[in-house]
Amino acid sequence: MTLVEVTDKKTAAQFLEVPKLLYRSDPNWICPLDVEIEGIFDPRNNSCFLHGEAKRWILTDGANNLIGRIAAFIDRNKVNLFGYPAGGAGFFECINNQEAANLLFNTAVFWLSDKGMKAMQAPINFGENFVYWGLLTEGFMQQGYGMPYNFPYYKSLFETYGFKNFFEQYSYHIDLSKPFPERMLKFAEYIETRPNFSFEHFSYEKAEKFIDDLVTTYNTIWSSYHDGYSPLKHNDLRKMMEDAKPVIDEKLIWFAYDKGNPVALVINYPDVNQVLKKLKNGRLSLINKLKFLYYKNSKVITRSRSLVAGVLPEYQNSGIIMALFYQYIKEIWKRPHHTQIELSWVGDYNPKMIAIYEKIGGYKVKTHITYMYLFDKKIKFQRFNNEFEGKLY
Repeated sequence: MTLVEVTDKKTAAQFLEVPKLLYRSDPNWICPLDVEIEGIFDPRNNSCFLHGEAKRWILTDGANNLIGRIAAFIDRNKVNLFGYPAGGAGFFECINNQEAANLLFNTAVFWLSDKGMKAMQAPINFGENFVYWGLLTEGFMQQGYGMPYNFPYYKSLFETYGFKNFFEQYSYHIDLSKPFPERMLKFAEYIETRPNFSFEHFSYEKAEKFIDDLVTTYNTIWSSYHDGYSPLKHNDLRKMMEDAKPVIDEKLIWFAYDKGNPVALVINYPDVNQVLKKLKNGRLSLINKLKFLYYKNSKVITRSRSLVAGVLPEYQNSGIIMALFYQYIKEIWKRPHHTQIELSWVGDYNPKMIAIYEKIGGYKVKTHITYMYLFDKKIKFQRFNNEFEGKLY
């Protein structure tokens, strides 16, 4: 087996090709857009490179066939979140061969160790955690947009190498053919009528206002989550929203206000994976661009995915999150061809959010795991504990 670092257009194209070869016979796998994956590793596109770095590798067998890949990265704004310097690895793909997997894992570990890291989270994204984060271990079905899919044997590859279960991520589905729980419906309607509360959906016409509201709310919530939290910046979010414009449905992103001040948000995307499935190869050729626009505006998309939900800590017992979800669900009800909502993901350390998902009719269908691998065996492994439990919903 031969390991090759990604250094040019040829090896970058091979990095993208690995999963296309491995999953070519798996009907559940949906190929992400090449431009989206490449953008994660482009310093001109990903602001994480301002305070971090990344490396990629591909693996071939003796006949020069592509059999694996991995990426490793360091975000120096986040390396000390757990009491020891931890880097990350992700975009792992591999044949069912422990020796091949070990070679890929070792390569990431050695590179991170040389950079002073003592641990590695995997598989994770070099960016925000609501996309490309975690290893699928339960619910092997076509995934929603941004949710990773992998073969069942990956769990054994990770755990045999020595990765430990750091935390679990649960995804819930709501079946829209079933009525919304009556008790919760009445509660949400009551909260909705409180005179100091108001609700608005995102609009590109007022993009600057909503981006300000999102940055303010998001940073206030998540700054309580980690002492080392790196605030989301207005310019980064503006670029993110512009890049995502082909995907975003304005009426699926909602904000809650108390006397005009933003206090909660829910960000939901139509599941464009149902469109990408029809494009197959991930390449945005002219034909695929036309197909994307056609299918996105047809009734092919029958579900949406909730990426982020958050409410300021002082409003966590106000019930406003229920009323906010209600705005989103009312909008979905206007689209009879929509049959399902995915609420993803919530950590196993957040029982209050899990309870909310269940109260609004959600049922758990998928589990992803974020693993931790400790290089320094003197460090005692501890599963992730959200000491600010209850503030992330």
